[in-house]
Amino acid sequence: MALDEKQGRVDDVFRSVAKRYDLMNDLMSGGLHRAWKSHLISMLRPLRNRPFRHLDVAGGTADIAFRALEAGGPATHTTVLDINEAMLRVGAERAGDRFRGRIDFVTANAEALPLPAEQFDAYTIAFGIRNVPRIDKALAEAHRVLKPGGRFLCLEFSKVDLPVLDRIYDAYSFHVIPRLGARVAGDADSYRYLVESIRKFPSPGRFAGMIEAAGFRHVSHRPLTGGIVAIHSGWKVS
Repeated sequence: MALDEKQGRVDDVFRSVAKRYDLMNDLMSGGLHRAWKSHLISMLRPLRNRPFRHLDVAGGTADIAFRALEAGGPATHTTVLDINEAMLRVGAERAGDRFRGRIDFVTANAEALPLPAEQFDAYTIAFGIRNVPRIDKALAEAHRVLKPGGRFLCLEFSKVDLPVLDRIYDAYSFHVIPRLGARVAGDADSYRYLVESIRKFPSPGRFAGMIEAAGFRHVSHRPLTGGIVAIHSGWKVS
């Protein structure tokens, strides 16, 4: 698939599923996505005693943003950035008057952030990097907008590393998830695409190399739930 074609397909997918996105996450993961996101926030560790600026890319419905703001307290501010306006509208509706003055929503491409350099203490992206056509450009932008000492954290589907679980997971992914998408979101094709995108995403080792190539140091990845997902981490040291 050509890069421009992939971006168009991704836009269509998330425009289609925006209103049922969080419900589908619960159904597809059996609620596990909540534990995975909590683990991400525990690694983020927003500071409660001084200003902490957080950028959540592909943050759409603001699930990660709300968690970060609650964990960080009044001094934490989160910018939710997503290329898809339909997803951002859902996030803004969910936010309502909560966190007034501490959250904003920006429509933009992860490959070309309309943000100044060295502005953020942390950059997170959850289940979004695999849908970026040019991952290297997104990683370079993440490095650019982070302050020295800032942290990059990426929660993404990964490679199952348990022999029996991998077969069960494949069967579930390719047969059950599209049916759930058809029944709940009215769109089997979008969820079939999302499953296929997981299989095409680089291995943890290869992705770690891409993070290092973008300039990050102390790069690591932590598999969760038998490798179904992993949290990738990197630091901007200068």
